[in-house]
Amino acid sequence: MQYTAKSAENKELTSVRESLETVLKGLGFCLVELTISRHRGSVQIKTVIYNGKPIGTDDCSKVHRAIMPRLELNFEGQDIYLEVSSPGIEKSIKETGEFLYYVGRGVRCYRTDISDWTAGILESADEKGIVLKTKEEVKALSFDIIAKAKLDPSQEV
Repeated sequence: MQYTAKSAENKELTSVRESLETVLKGLGFCLVELTISRHRGSVQIKTVIYNGKPIGTDDCSKVHRAIMPRLELNFEGQDIYLEVSSPGIEKSIKETGEFLYYVGRGVRCYRTDISDWTAGILESADEKGIVLKTKEEVKALSFDIIAKAKLDPSQEV
């Protein structure tokens, strides 16, 4: 369930991510997702932030103002378009590391071993997999059987 990018793009993404995470941590936010793309001479950067509480437009504006100077240093002389957003109520979880941000939240996973969805409250996550508390039981799922996953607010009480 882990996506890999081309090595040059991956190095740039890693460098920018590390730079932004420092600023966001000081503001009390986590950087859940970062996408960098280039279009017609400009750099488009999309970020998803999270802090365990509902994210509002004031939070997004605050983060935008705080990280834009850092991005201007990273992409000196280039036009930058920055989008800051919250995870959304049914966000797709794209990388295994994202699960750590959503402990205690409702999640549903499409499992390759049973070709069906399993939903519950995310109890824990580590480098090997996750633990979901369903209505009937607690299930440990390894990442090698999870094809895709989404936040699922219907599981939350």
